[in-house]
Amino acid sequence: MARTHVGMLLFPKLTQLDLTGPHELLVRVPDVEVHLVWKSTAPLRADSGLVLAASTTFDACPPLDVLFVPGGPGQIAATADDGVRAWVREQGERAAWVTGACTGALLLGAVGLLRGYRATTHWAYRDLLPLVGATPGEGRVVVDRNRITAGGVTAGLDFGLTLAAKLAGAMCAQQIQLELEYDPLPPFRSGHPDVAGPELVAAVRAKNAPRYREREAQLRALATA
Repeated sequence: MARTHVGMLLFPKLTQLDLTGPHELLVRVPDVEVHLVWKSTAPLRADSGLVLAASTTFDACPPLDVLFVPGGPGQIAATADDGVRAWVREQGERAAWVTGACTGALLLGAVGLLRGYRATTHWAYRDLLPLVGATPGEGRVVVDRNRITAGGVTAGLDFGLTLAAKLAGAMCAQQIQLELEYDPLPPFRSGHPDVAGPELVAAVRAKNAPRYREREAQLRALATA
């Protein structure tokens, strides 16, 4: 059986769980080869300080069956990088699946890969999706044809299971879920604006406001470039 090549973009100051959550799931799918891709294989730091390293470079990466883009503060600089945008666009135009978690969707959208599709991203930035021609969809994971996007950070785990089922069937995905004991029962009911109190939501929105304005300005500028 031919191997499925999954390419997961790395960049400095990504949110590591956006990447490592889906990675932990996808490396367990049979006949899948996962490539961690960046400009070089030198170590880089996630926004938390965790050190990561790519397994291959843009130039050495094979044609991908699945393109995946994570999010995080570094997504803004990655989106501003002509070389990153060119690689994402090139791989995305020929990949069977174009996917992302959190604000990775904004990078996908910035190169035109979500135009005309339903998509999602971190809830604090979801209303920026129309700036890249996407329609905001409901749910932690949104599937529209061959586009799969996930909400913020932990939603990447649900994305990984969704994609695993697409690639290898629901039974395989369920087996992986059981192996990882993914049966979340958080101690607080505050993980989404729909269930968190208004004061908490307002506080988090205020904290994210500067980055929201930066992302909005960037996407508007790229749309008119």
